[in-house]
Amino acid sequence: MHTKNNSSKFSWNPFLKNLTAIAIPVAFQNLLTTTASMVDTMMVAPLGEMSVGALGLCSQFSSLMFSGYWGFFGGGGLFISQYWGSGEDDGVERSYGMTWICMMTVAVIFGCLAVFAPELVMKIYTDKTAIQEIGVQYLHIVGFAYIMQVFSMAMSCLLRSTERVRIPMIASIVSVITNLCLNWVFIYGNFGIPAMGIRGAALATTCAAAVNMLTIYLLAWKSGYPYLFRIRGHFRWNRKHLKDFFVKCFPILCNEILVGIGNMVINVTLGRQPEYVIAAVAVFRTLEGLIIGFFMGFSSAASVLVGKCVGAGELDTAYEQAKRLVYLCSGVILMANLILFAVHKPILTNMSLSGASYDAGVRMLIIYGIVSVIRMGNWIQNDTYRAAGDAVYGTVLEIVFMYVLMLPCVLISGFVLHLPYWAIFLCCYIDEPIRYVLMQIHLYSGKWIKPITEHGKAALPEFLEKRKKQKIRN
Repeated sequence: MHTKNNSSKFSWNPFLKNLTAIAIPVAFQNLLTTTASMVDTMMVAPLGEMSVGALGLCSQFSSLMFSGYWGFFGGGGLFISQYWGSGEDDGVERSYGMTWICMMTVAVIFGCLAVFAPELVMKIYTDKTAIQEIGVQYLHIVGFAYIMQVFSMAMSCLLRSTERVRIPMIASIVSVITNLCLNWVFIYGNFGIPAMGIRGAALATTCAAAVNMLTIYLLAWKSGYPYLFRIRGHFRWNRKHLKDFFVKCFPILCNEILVGIGNMVINVTLGRQPEYVIAAVAVFRTLEGLIIGFFMGFSSAASVLVGKCVGAGELDTAYEQAKRLVYLCSGVILMANLILFAVHKPILTNMSLSGASYDAGVRMLIIYGIVSVIRMGNWIQNDTYRAAGDAVYGTVLEIVFMYVLMLPCVLISGFVLHLPYWAIFLCCYIDEPIRYVLMQIHLYSGKWIKPITEHGKAALPEFLEKRKKQKIRN
């Protein structure tokens, strides 16, 4: 049954119920993960601003890995959610298998770089020798965690896309508690363990990654969740399946990799600023992760809800949900920013910022609090398009504006004009308002709905005809 394109008949109660059922556990899981990063920074803070800065730059290398595998995560989620909506178990299983292989390939590459070439990695991110030396100690150990972290993310992709979000959330709780306890043991030396400093933080993160992976696997097995354990089904694909998968994943992958490289350029530019700015950026990135982690719960929910409806052929419902999700999520992010800013002083202080570094952190939070509402609006629209089958439009916009407008502004302001750090930081978001307008136009056109299932394809002509008639009336 197809929902008519009439906003007055849109049913808010089931929409909000389904949204919160997925969004809250995923948001909570992401917040726990980010909280672990914040706890790491706080517990390393007594070692000094150099250690905080080094930890922040190592986190940016992890973020680059995130960009490398997130394209496959997004593409895999697109296929899994639509097949889940149409009830095609074989499609769910083989989509997970292709997603798992691609994500693990990225994890192995970054893990090897961290373990065997940490000096090279740190030299790319900063020219400060003292920070490089500390970062090398951390990367050399934490590189072993990367494979387990990405394995957990692949399983989470499958579970989230099939609306089983509690298992990753519970695993994150156990992982964060493990990380917190082991940080106390390894960093400062307790229970007879010698104090390891920054290496202790890396070891605690690695152990927590193992706990997270095993907890997800065991809980899925205990609950009788089928898709994760049908190993043969994961690899029951042919050349056509691979082609379809990579055709959809390729734009997302290009988006994430090129955006990751762009972010690395930004971090390299900021990494050439004074030490107090590097420390402030490290703390800001951790707090930014809180906002993004919270937001990604709603983004994941949007992807699953819209993708499921598109896969089931309920295209009008998907369209109406998407419009409401954009504004609802932007409002939630605004509230989250206000809460964060209300408590920023004790947080920044406890994360070893004071004097000039504290002032820098506050300025970054103010700038981000203003622009992030627009930025997250762009993000939710792009994720919604991807889940509905359109992986190209948002990707092209983001890449073009990043490399034509934003990155040139960052590089010129940092290396040519030598502007203050806050001006460089502001340039990082200069493209967001323009993209938002273009994304809104595409949203209301409905052209982003591109089903991959037979149910969705059958319903598409009627949906497009409705959009065409509505455009003529308007």
